[in-house]
Amino acid sequence: MIEFETVSKSFWTGKQRKVILDRASFRVELGNSLGILAPNGTGKSTIINMMAGLEKPDEGRILRRSRISFPLGFMGGVVSRHTATENARYIARLYGLDPDYVEGFCRWLCGIGEYFDMPVGTYSSGMKARLSFALMLAIEFDIYLIDEGMPSTTDVAFNRKAGTLLRERLRQSTVVIVSHQPSVLEKFCRSAAVLRHGRLYMFDTLEEAKRLYDYEAQG
Repeated sequence: MIEFETVSKSFWTGKQRKVILDRASFRVELGNSLGILAPNGTGKSTIINMMAGLEKPDEGRILRRSRISFPLGFMGGVVSRHTATENARYIARLYGLDPDYVEGFCRWLCGIGEYFDMPVGTYSSGMKARLSFALMLAIEFDIYLIDEGMPSTTDVAFNRKAGTLLRERLRQSTVVIVSHQPSVLEKFCRSAAVLRHGRLYMFDTLEEAKRLYDYEAQG
């Protein structure tokens, strides 16, 4: 479970204060995946990062009582000067997993051959996306955090293989996904919320959330 208790978060842009959340309270229960609709630039990634513990709220509390993933595509835990092998084994130890398993799984899923033993800093953006995806799928979480849908690479075979694995994992887990496109949420969630002027409006169905979101977009 993830619970926000009267959480506030804002940033100073240099000209004005941009409010992301204003005393927001909500809960994500295990087994009830949540989609959050919000236009670009309103703080979707900030909310996901707060759920993961990567950013702290200005006020309020965030309670985590489950095994929560890092955001899909997040590379903050990967050291660029180290190889994928070294990174995979280090992250395995952080989570108390078998380093041989995590390394082997990531090698298989990434499919980048000898590059797996080269520094991550030399990778293309597509190779980095493969490694990030593989690291997340190598670890079983209760709640998966996804920012703007599944990342795609130019490798169709990898996208198909990784996408199949993620969908299988999500059948037994909970997902929180933020996006500005309702169609992205349809693949993962039944209930949804709309981020609007620092408030999160919760709905039982995605259709209800879409009505408010579309109304706001027309306004």
